[in-house]
Amino acid sequence: MEPLMEDEEFSLREVVLPSLIPVVPEPELEREDGERRRGRDVIIAVDHGPNSKHAFDWALVHFCRLADTIHLVHAVSSVKNDVVYEMSQALMEKLAVEAFQVAMVKSVARVVEGEAGKVICKEAERLKPAAVIMGTRGRSLVRSVLQGSVSEYCFHNCKSAPVIIVPGKAEAGDESIVSWTKSGDPKP
Repeated sequence: MEPLMEDEEFSLREVVLPSLIPVVPEPELEREDGERRRGRDVIIAVDHGPNSKHAFDWALVHFCRLADTIHLVHAVSSVKNDVVYEMSQALMEKLAVEAFQVAMVKSVARVVEGEAGKVICKEAERLKPAAVIMGTRGRSLVRSVLQGSVSEYCFHNCKSAPVIIVPGKAEAGDESIVSWTKSGDPKP
């Protein structure tokens, strides 16, 4: 992938999520210096894969706080394709409901047309979030080097926010896969 050009525009469609939080005036929580307390914006890049779901779950449990807003970003080849959009919308709705149930955070969702790495970096530049959280695709090291990686692209090109790459369960050194004895022999 080539670096993101500043003047590039992407087609997108906003996803209308179900209203999960009752509309009430926000409480006036004051800090010592009188500044109003507010949550952070957090981008979570999602797709239909299991590693994306693992990264989403990790973000809810380990990163998100009560007043945060998560921005779900899903890159697709065409936003004009209704089948693709409807599948993406169903995914986003499911994740928004889960985010509210697990972490009580507000969700905003966007389906954006274009190369995933460029789209995610562009959204990060637009929102200036506290972090961009994404999973890995689960490719081998050789395939990742030869074909390129979205997470690697974002890691090197996203300048407006820190990028948190959550490895898949197997990549994280899951002890249930293989455990080692003191002699160094694998144990089934």
